[in-house]
Amino acid sequence: MAALEISPIKIGHVIVKAREVAAKVAAWDDGATSDHDADSILESFSDDATRSELKSFIQDMNEDEQASLVALAWIGRGSFGPEELDEALETARTEHVNRTEEYLLGMPLLADYLEEGLDRLGYSVEDIEDDVL
Repeated sequence: MAALEISPIKIGHVIVKAREVAAKVAAWDDGATSDHDADSILESFSDDATRSELKSFIQDMNEDEQASLVALAWIGRGSFGPEELDEALETARTEHVNRTEEYLLGMPLLADYLEEGLDRLGYSVEDIEDDVL
């Protein structure tokens, strides 16, 4: 059986950042300024760095790490079972036609899928997130 070719720390970082992105709500006034007050921390402004930081983090991963992240998300959402990790990894590599970061950030429940995938593969999600935080 193949193993994930990405460190648990990197997966944990993606989970934390994906949760931050998912927690954002549309800004009521997305003006041209980057001077936002503390009350607007959960608003998603066009100049918000959280989403772009996560995209850059995923872009900087090598192809094996990106394939592992995609396969893990698929296992978490139930597209593949944990015993099908080899097949999920191979499918992620062969069907890679779009930008991985755009594909993953297009999943509304990305953090949940990654956590569920880790759990289904026998990893301790709490330990991984504790290492990141």
